Amino acid sequence: MLKVDNLTFEVNEEGRKRCLVNHISFEVKDGEMLVITGPNGGGKSTLAKVLAGIEEANGGEIFLDEENITGYDIDHRANAGIGYAFQQPPRFKGMTVKKMLSLAAGKELTEAESCKLLSAVGLCSADYLNRQMDGTLSGGEMKRLEIATVLAKPHKVSIFDEPEAGIDLWSFSMLIRRFEEIHKEKKECQILISHQERIIQMADKIMVIEDGQVKEYGTKEDVLPTLFQQKTGRMCGQEGGTC
Repeated sequence: MLKVDNLTFEVNEEGRKRCLVNHISFEVKDGEMLVITGPNGGGKSTLAKVLAGIEEANGGEIFLDEENITGYDIDHRANAGIGYAFQQPPRFKGMTVKKMLSLAAGKELTEAESCKLLSAVGLCSADYLNRQMDGTLSGGEMKRLEIATVLAKPHKVSIFDEPEAGIDLWSFSMLIRRFEEIHKEKKECQILISHQERIIQMADKIMVIEDGQVKEYGTKEDVLPTLFQQKTGRMCGQEGGTC
């Protein structure tokens, strides 16, 4: 279980403090899926980076299975069981896809194991295993490979920042099925940051973040009706309509 208590993250902008994550508290039980949504620039990705250890919180605490991991860096959090897929994945010149998947899995993967991971994100293994993780890959390809690295190893908590971004509909459908499989297995928590209605519909809990603060948080049954009945054109941070 992941428990977050009063988490805060601030930055200095031209000598003034700005709170990007403002005293946020929530929990995700084993096997639950939490979907975080809300307007662009509201603090969703920043929260994810603080949870993963990429950014250091200014206040509050993070517990993983009752262990306080607030002081852990990104390596220690990964070893403790937190997986994270960037919204905009980094590139690694000289690193092959197969090598990256093996590093993510923590062991040398067979070709069959690598192929299974690539198939889960809609990529043909024969075309990618020996490709380099560099500028020769498109943004959508990098996004899918980034997700595959998280799927390569079981985690206590897996965080996916806008997994639908840059992915075609066919690959997106395959990815949805994989998320559903993990959800049914009830072995790990999933946190998905998304504007996509199909992903939001999968959630056990939904949290809406705006201006660094939690505007709504609760079960899907409680939050979804309000979220999808808004008439302001601001639902899920999209101008002019729904997600």
